[in-house]
Amino acid sequence: MLANHNPVVATNKPVILTRNATKEPKYIQWTLISIVLLFLTLFLVVPLIAIFVKAFEKGADAYFAAIAHPDSFAAIKLTLIVVLITLPLNAIFGVVAAWTITKYDFKGKNFLVTLIDLPFSVSPVIAGLIFVLLFGLHGALGPFLQAYDIKVIFSIPGIVIASLFITFPFIARELIPLMQSQGTSEEEASLTLGAGGFKTFWYVTLPNIKWGLLYGIILCNARTIGEFGAVSVVSGHIRGMTNTMPLHIEILYNEYQFSAAFAVASLMSIFAIITLVLKSLIEWKTDIKSAKAK
Repeated sequence: MLANHNPVVATNKPVILTRNATKEPKYIQWTLISIVLLFLTLFLVVPLIAIFVKAFEKGADAYFAAIAHPDSFAAIKLTLIVVLITLPLNAIFGVVAAWTITKYDFKGKNFLVTLIDLPFSVSPVIAGLIFVLLFGLHGALGPFLQAYDIKVIFSIPGIVIASLFITFPFIARELIPLMQSQGTSEEEASLTLGAGGFKTFWYVTLPNIKWGLLYGIILCNARTIGEFGAVSVVSGHIRGMTNTMPLHIEILYNEYQFSAAFAVASLMSIFAIITLVLKSLIEWKTDIKSAKAK
């Protein structure tokens, strides 16, 4: 009596073995993790600690005296003024640009996106020089501005304009892919039900993009506070008047006032840490929203 058995069918097809990239041997995983941690420690953690150590080198009294110095206080105040002007304008531009690009089809859309990305490819120093050639005393608009006693270069308006140019892509580029992925179905449904354009934006579009908008605002804020190149060209380095925090740090360092320079730098580092925490919270909120949507 023959035993029942399943016949083996011979095939010429090669057997393809797949590997899961997340199932590498433990020693490879720990090697990669160690390299990343070592890099972050050397180029992020150690310099950050060194800033605070150097800032408090002469004691807490010297630290707070450096922060409270009139020139330092003026630099901090000017930086915050530039931020308060730049962020709302960039937020408005970013939302309008993202809305236009994602909700409408028109000729030249790709060219518009390229223009929005332009500050990413132009050196900040070159951007500052462009504004000097445009608004400077001997620039294209210099005689007109001088006739009406309007100062742009070597004054606060020039610093604001330079900061706007450097930072305006951040919010728009954060919102464009987000709004593209969301599509237009909800806005179309709102308009079909009789809601106007403003109500549709306020009650439908804005709630959907609020975390992306906040994320872009945080990135824009961080870049505005830390911008050096373009602002350095248009500011004139007038102590107590047109020096932002990065420019003031450079002056203190060049004058060998190292403790004072690191004291102001530590304040910028605190702003950066706060920005990082807010960024992480927004990413966490976004992940939760995405998980609920699925």
